[in-house]
Amino acid sequence: MDIIFLQAVLLGIVEGLTEFLPISSTGHLLLLGDLLGFRGPPGKVFEIVIQLGAILAVCWVYRVKLIGVTAGLFRDPVAMAFARNVILGFLPAMGVGFFAYGFIKSVLFNPWIISSMLIVGGIAILIIERWAPAPRYRDVTALPAHITLLVGLFQCLAMIPGVSRSGATIMGSLLMRVDRRAATEFSFFIAIPTMLAATFYDLYKNREVLSLDNGLIIAIGFVSAFLSALLVVRGAITFISHHGFAPFAFYRILVGSIMLVVLALR
Repeated sequence: MDIIFLQAVLLGIVEGLTEFLPISSTGHLLLLGDLLGFRGPPGKVFEIVIQLGAILAVCWVYRVKLIGVTAGLFRDPVAMAFARNVILGFLPAMGVGFFAYGFIKSVLFNPWIISSMLIVGGIAILIIERWAPAPRYRDVTALPAHITLLVGLFQCLAMIPGVSRSGATIMGSLLMRVDRRAATEFSFFIAIPTMLAATFYDLYKNREVLSLDNGLIIAIGFVSAFLSALLVVRGAITFISHHGFAPFAFYRILVGSIMLVVLALR
């Protein structure tokens, strides 16, 4: 197989493995793409499509719940509470992303910033794991509106590459006294509108340079991201329930430190 196809598989797998874990998918993709010297299809179509693959994996795993919520949206109080919480968790990131898109893309997408944020985020996870208050909320539909809105504000921190969207939302939830399982699931659920909005906004902003050239490379990345994300979403809650978030924190600190050394030696 040509080297570019192997790179596409690897980047797709990395997107799927990292998107829903608190280790920053954007940071990994940018750093890995830089190290590999990956030159995919013109425009941002490859990045957008593999992200879409990861989103669809969450939709597939939770398809029964999502269909049930949609069916009962205007008559079932539980479905309405779920939808309200997801919307409130999504709104802050939508607003910040809309107004700060240019600054984020032009200034913050920097390997030094990404590597540093991996380390800072890892330290923050260790501190929050140790000092987070005892959980009070154990179900996404039971979360008060103000809690979900505050978690949405935490998600805005992930606009800085290397912070991690899932890391920001999960740690924010823990600080808001949400237990690990519910915090992780809520991170999955608010990822759906957040990532879909980011994907379509990226498509719109880059519409003049997008291209579907090298369709096989794009398809390989999409399938790789979907399958690897499927494994992560299905196994993440069980792993976190048994091991907590410390393994991800140590991993972040290790990767960030290695990358700083590599950057310094260039």
